Amino acid sequence: MRLENTCAVITGGASGLGEATARHFASKGAQVTILDRDGDRAADVAQQIGAEFAATDVTDEASVAAAVAHAQAKMGAITACINCAGIVIGAKTLGRDGPHPLPAFETTVDVNLVGSFNVARLCAEAIARNKADADGQRGVIINTASIAGYDGQKGQAAYAASKGGIIGMTLPMARDLAGLGIRVMSIAPGIFLTPMMQGLPPEVQDSLAADVPNPRRLGNPEEFARTAAFIVEMPYLNGEILRLDGALRMT
Repeated sequence: MRLENTCAVITGGASGLGEATARHFASKGAQVTILDRDGDRAADVAQQIGAEFAATDVTDEASVAAAVAHAQAKMGAITACINCAGIVIGAKTLGRDGPHPLPAFETTVDVNLVGSFNVARLCAEAIARNKADADGQRGVIINTASIAGYDGQKGQAAYAASKGGIIGMTLPMARDLAGLGIRVMSIAPGIFLTPMMQGLPPEVQDSLAADVPNPRRLGNPEEFARTAAFIVEMPYLNGEILRLDGALRMT
């Protein structure tokens, strides 16, 4: 599948890794529909890159179903689903103020894991309607995991659990959808220079970058976008998680 022939739904496309992916895909000729809770920001980004958008709550079935239907109507098809929507909440299992707030844990898992699955399953239904190419392929789903899913740090129980869930469902989802010609991949980024990271003091950013073996810097969201594009165009990649972290292993 060539990027210029791709019709992509990108969640979290109004900022961070999702925005970088939406911009990169659009610049290469792909049709893009941005799904994001921040409808105003999504509309701005969509207008800048010539894309469609839909204000969407990824945890809500009706909201996602409407957004997927909108994307399919506007683009004519959906051939790629890239899930980048996510949140980070830091809290220890037992901290100074008591046990980890259960609603915070539930919300993190609901957005990062359940939300990704919700979008993936509904996009899979749309992708399955496509005519298969000569290689029997109809489309691809790419979810965003994290290196925290492998070696989460203190205060990351909720986030690590949600991203570990993404890692764990990659292969079974790929097996579920194999007969339909739909590939499933996940990208596990390390520390990237997203808006949240840019809000930290320069000395903190430098300290984090120094932990990355090579190249010794924070990841650029454009590198995540290019990785997603590579996955779209490489049909033999399936059922795998790609670490994108400069060989960083969290202590």
